Amino acid sequence: MKKHILAAFAVSAVIVSCTKSTSKTEKIENPDGSVTTTTTTESQTGLVDTAKIEKAKSDVKNTLDNTGEKIDQTAQKTKENLDEAGKDIKAEANKIGKDIKSGAQEVGKDVKNTAATGAQKVEDAAKKLKEDLKR
Repeated sequence: MKKHILAAFAVSAVIVSCTKSTSKTEKIENPDGSVTTTTTTESQTGLVDTAKIEKAKSDVKNTLDNTGEKIDQTAQKTKENLDEAGKDIKAEANKIGKDIKSGAQEVGKDVKNTAATGAQKVEDAAKKLKEDLKR
């Protein structure tokens, strides 16, 4: 039993002593001016196939790049569609504004004509009343 424990201890000591770790510190300036510091520690042992890890990292990076491009393209198309819709809305608003203005002008003319006709009738009635009072 002692031999198994000692063997396990020796194997774990070899694995721990074969561990290589590296630390990377990145400073990123945010748009608001603050600085974010990220420290990444990578531990590597001789038992891990780094070629497979690098390939997986490369695959993930390529997938993220492709996804980012698709997102950028979709955002650009959305922006173009919104610009087009904005132009259409502006054109319709101008048309409606012109229609309202011409309608208001017509109503103003109608009110003016009606007021003139009403004033004429009042004057005629006043003349008639004046004549009736003279008699």
